[in-house]
Amino acid sequence: MVTLIKFIDKYVGNAVCHALSLFSKKREIGKKSINRILAVQLWGIGETILTLPSFEALRKKFPKSEIHVLATTRNSKIYEKEVNIDKIITIKPNPFGVIEFIFSNSGKYDLAIDMEEYLNISAIISFFVAGFRVGYSHGARSKLYTKKVRYNDRQHVVQTYLDLIRVLGVSYNAAQLPKISSDKKTKESVEKFLKENDAKNFFCIAPGAAESAQCRMWPKESYAQLINRLIAKYRVKIILTGTLQENELNESVIELIEKKEFVINSAGEIDLEQLFYLISKARLFIGNDSGPMHIAAAQGTKTIGLFGPNLPVRFGPYGKGNIGIYKGENCKFSPCINVHLGQVPDCLYAKNSSDYQKCMKNIDVEDVMGEVEKVF
Repeated sequence: MVTLIKFIDKYVGNAVCHALSLFSKKREIGKKSINRILAVQLWGIGETILTLPSFEALRKKFPKSEIHVLATTRNSKIYEKEVNIDKIITIKPNPFGVIEFIFSNSGKYDLAIDMEEYLNISAIISFFVAGFRVGYSHGARSKLYTKKVRYNDRQHVVQTYLDLIRVLGVSYNAAQLPKISSDKKTKESVEKFLKENDAKNFFCIAPGAAESAQCRMWPKESYAQLINRLIAKYRVKIILTGTLQENELNESVIELIEKKEFVINSAGEIDLEQLFYLISKARLFIGNDSGPMHIAAAQGTKTIGLFGPNLPVRFGPYGKGNIGIYKGENCKFSPCINVHLGQVPDCLYAKNSSDYQKCMKNIDVEDVMGEVEKVF
């Protein structure tokens, strides 16, 4: 499904953007005329978390305006506790869902901010629903914006999202991500889970990654070796996080662990809302370049992220004291993931070659243990 959506967006969306650009008009924005704002962020959980400081900046610029966000069920949960958002609208990521939203909201917004780095469909939506539109300056989609921003791939994405708001005339920065709060019911369910598993003192580890680029995963054998070392040195419980689909991966890691009684597989048992609170209770989080890593950084948990196909300077765990380990210099293709260019390959080496995931395999267990020891 993801591949099909990307294919349609790339080829059909590209043609539509070129056609609509013939009707795109330049205009200037006036602060008094902005009553309703729509921000568009349709996809990744990690990227969605990294947009949160931008909503703080947006509220600073337009304190009395209605701020809505357009998302999908995949990432909308991230926005539910964001106090600077007045309304969350979810759409189905298919042509019918998009067309329905456009017809229902044509011309209803004064300003649209397209936070998607690459998708054409987000620009098309913005074109139809808002008179003034802000987005990145690359690709055919850029022809539909009234204000364009250069995508700087040599800075953290938090700053790149903030650039979309700064161009509107607001001076704003963020040293850390806002914490995602949890309701009483969620806290109680997680506390019950921890009590049942006798996990008072624990680290969270996420061996998985989103299906869009599984080459971001550190080998399961490395995770198992690391967990053995962590248990021996710190005598902590290890909670493996993940979706239901990652349950099998987590179990394959556990099979390689010596003291299995110290390891808890929460994949499929803890949902996204519960994960926010679970990770906030952990002493440390270790994981690949993925959504859970960004959740950990937002929750104020000390975070170590493992990178190879992407760069920590762009997507590292944001905030003071968090660490992004990168040793991809041994790979001629790294970084092969360039989200803003639509480049999210599995790996540019063949799966049956010894070079597959070369950049991730280059991270040694000693590298991670060295950073853990610095934290403690």
